[in-house]
Amino acid sequence: MPETVRTGLSGEDLFKTELRRFDEAYQSFFLEGETKPRQIGTPFLLHNTSSTTGIVLVHGLMAAPEEVREWAQFLYAKGYTVCAPRLAGHGTSAVDLSTRQYPEWIKSVDCAVAILKDCCSKIVIGGFSTGAGIALYQAIQNPHNFDAVISISAPLKFKGWSSNFVELIHAWNRLVCTFGMNRLSMIYAKNHPDNPHINYHRCPIHGIVQVKALMRKVYRCLGSLQIPALIIQGRTDPKVDGKSGQRIFARIRHTKAYYKEIDFHQHGVIRGSIGREVFGEVDKFLNTIYPS
Repeated sequence: MPETVRTGLSGEDLFKTELRRFDEAYQSFFLEGETKPRQIGTPFLLHNTSSTTGIVLVHGLMAAPEEVREWAQFLYAKGYTVCAPRLAGHGTSAVDLSTRQYPEWIKSVDCAVAILKDCCSKIVIGGFSTGAGIALYQAIQNPHNFDAVISISAPLKFKGWSSNFVELIHAWNRLVCTFGMNRLSMIYAKNHPDNPHINYHRCPIHGIVQVKALMRKVYRCLGSLQIPALIIQGRTDPKVDGKSGQRIFARIRHTKAYYKEIDFHQHGVIRGSIGREVFGEVDKFLNTIYPS
C-alpha cells in the first residue's frame, strides 16, 4: 500500500522543493513551440491561514496545474487551503510525458498531501479527468489521509475506437524501437485540447496506456472506498464515455456517495461558466462533509 511521503521537511520546504523540481524539468524538456509559459505548469499553494481544511486538486493528462486554478480560487474563496501539484511529465513537453509511469503521478500527489498535512488537520482530494482517477486511487489506497474524494470526468472508458488499440500500438512501438526501426513507430497522437494554452497538442501513446492501467486498478478496488465521494460526469462528454461516472458510482458502497451528471459539449468542465456550475455541486458536497 502506498504511503504518504515522509520527510523531516516542513510543508513550506516541501513546496519549495517541488518548485525547484519543476524548474529543473522545465529547463531540461523545454521545446520551442510546444512548452507553455512557465506559470502554466508551476504547482501552486493557496494557503488560507484561518483554515484547518486543505484540498488537493489534481489536473488531467497533458494538462498542468493551471487547469485547476479557477476551481482552486473558488475553494480558496470559500475558506479552504488548496494545493495543486504538477504531475510528473506535465507542464514541460510531451517528450517528458512520454517516459512517465502512473506511479510517478501518484508520487507527485503524495508530495501535495504531505505539504497540506503540515498546515491542515483535515484533507479532501479532488481531481479532473486523469486527475480524478488519481484522486480515487489515493482515496482507496490511503483513506486515513482524506475526509472525502471528488472525481470529475474520470476516464474509466474513452470514446473513440482508436483508444481500444493503444496497448497494441505501444507494443509495436517498443518492438520496432528495439530493432532500431524508430521511423516505423507512432509515439504520439494528435490532441485537440479544450484549453490549447494549457494542454499539449500531441499525446504520447504511452500516456494513454498508463491512464488505462491506472483506471483498471481503480475500478477493481472501488468497492473498498471508505470515505465520502462525489462523482461528477458530463453526459455528452466527447472524450470520456458518458457512462463512466455511472459505472464508477455503482461500484462504490459508501453510504455518503453522490452522483451528478451535467450537460456540456466539451470534456473540460472546470473552467468558465460550466465550471461555476460544477463548483456549486462541489460546494454542496463539501457542506455535507463539513456542515456549518
